[in-house]
Amino acid sequence: EVQLVESGGGLAQAGGTLTLSCAASGFTFDRYAMGWFRQAPGKERETVSCIANGDGSTYYAESVKGRFTVSSDNAEKMVYLQMSSLKPEDTAVYYCAALEVPRIGGSYYLPRDDYEYDYWGQGTQVTVSS
Repeated sequence: EVQLVESGGGLAQAGGTLTLSCAASGFTFDRYAMGWFRQAPGKERETVSCIANGDGSTYYAESVKGRFTVSSDNAEKMVYLQMSSLKPEDTAVYYCAALEVPRIGGSYYLPRDDYEYDYWGQGTQVTVSS
């Protein structure tokens, strides 16, 4: 059974740093892509960042590029989202998601949209105060 458990959310001040963690189990980690998504009250869920565990390729939304860093530890089956220079508009529930992805021409497919992902964690709240 695939399980994803997020942790690390909380309250931070603008300009501060938080690191989210996602513990994965129940699947062959390096065959999967992992995504971080967020949903603020009254808004649609949006992509934050994604990583292909097999080759480490990454994607960042423009709104977080240069401030957030995604990483994975294949041995520990963990994915991290280090968030720095936090802004009040980063306030949202953050979700970790997973999808088994094919290897195409030597690299792994990296899905960027939430509808592509099959498995989801329960979410962790991040609140950034001004």
